[in-house]
This record gives sequence, C-alpha cells and structure tokens, in this order.
Amino acid sequence: MNLVILYQEELAGSGMAVIRDPRRVLHIQNILRAMPGEQIKVGLLNGRIGEGEIISSTPEMMELQVEFSSEPPPVLPVTLILALPRPKTYKKVLQAATAMGVKKFIVIESWKVDKSYWNSPVLSEEETREQFILGLEQGMDTALPEISFKRRFKPFVEDELPEIIKGRLPLLAHPGAVSPCPRNVAGPVVLCVGPEGGFTGYEVALLEKHGMQPVSIGARILRTEFAVCALLGKIF
Repeated sequence: MNLVILYQEELAGSGMAVIRDPRRVLHIQNILRAMPGEQIKVGLLNGRIGEGEIISSTPEMMELQVEFSSEPPPVLPVTLILALPRPKTYKKVLQAATAMGVKKFIVIESWKVDKSYWNSPVLSEEETREQFILGLEQGMDTALPEISFKRRFKPFVEDELPEIIKGRLPLLAHPGAVSPCPRNVAGPVVLCVGPEGGFTGYEVALLEKHGMQPVSIGARILRTEFAVCALLGKIF
C-alpha cells in the first residue's frame, strides 16, 4: 500500500479523517509502522492526493489530519478488452492494470473461456471494486476505473467494437501475429487480450474483420497477467 485511500464518508470536517476499516488500520500500524505524529501518503477516492498526519491510533480506528494538495497521475489512454480469465488471474490483472493507469475494462466471452468462470463471486461489484482499490493503492492513484461485461462475443464484436475503436489504435494481442507490437504510442489505444491459449481462428478473423490489428510481443507465450503488463509497458 503506497497510498492510503480515504472515502468521502470518512472525512470528519476541519481537515480530519477517521479510518475504522481493519485492513487499512492494521496495514498502517503493522506494515507502514506509522505512529502518532508521523505522516503518510493519502488520497481521496476519485479526488486529490496529499498527506495525512496521524493524530491518534488504536487497534480499531485511526484519526488523521489530512491535506490534499496534488492531482492523481495521468490516466493511461487505453481501453482494455479482456477475455475473462480464471478468477485468480482476473484479480491479478485488475490490480496490475489499475496500478498502471488503466481506467476502462471490458471483459468478454470467448470460446476458450471456461463457462464456470462467469459464476465466480470474484466478478461481483464488491469484489471487483476491492481489486481496483488495491491497484490504486499500489499505483498512487485515486481515480476508480469502470468495467463492463459482455457475455456474447459475436454481437459485441459486430455491434459494439467498431464504435469503441473509432479514433483509437486497435491492437489485438495474438501469439504468432506477424506485426510487432508498437512502442511509445502517443494517442488512445484499444488493447484486446485473449484467454490463456489465445482466441480461436474464427474469433481472430472476426476481430480483424471489424478493425482490430493483430500484434505480437515475441515468440514466448506469457500468462495473462504478465502479458497485459508487458503489452502496456511496451505500448506506452
């Protein structure tokens, strides 16, 4: 936790904030080892970043004097389209991509996606928000991403994808693609990452037909969470 996220309801007026969430309280006390009188980095969810001086601390709560003085880091100009991975990987991808600055996620169906994944509790709004918060804490950011889920692959690609990629560089990460992934792209990007094992030939052809450009980051095939980070690091 490089940044302690605060919520509007935790602000108590006169520049004070009170944290009663056990996870954050214990982290500040046991990991950051911050004591009363010391300062920690804080950020208001969907707001500014600043410093918080610890006024009092107990096992149940922490009182801070806070001042928000700077804006969060710039948004990464990318829409990440992700074939739903296994639940543990889903959590890792959301955390890592959020830490890197991704603010828009679209999770889609694919033939190689296990249908049971869609019933996992990790896809709930509460669980997804938790992964976003963990990513924001890591990346020193406060702007909460947005996410949508598309269960029908063909209608999504045919009816929605053309509008999503309009005015953006549409990149389809696909093992074996001839074109290398571009570097240091200046404008907005739509990045599509398939399931472990990749999209089927039919899915790749349909994505290409509707504007996506297959690219590769090399001969090695990476796990989804590593591939997403490698692609974002190369593109931006």
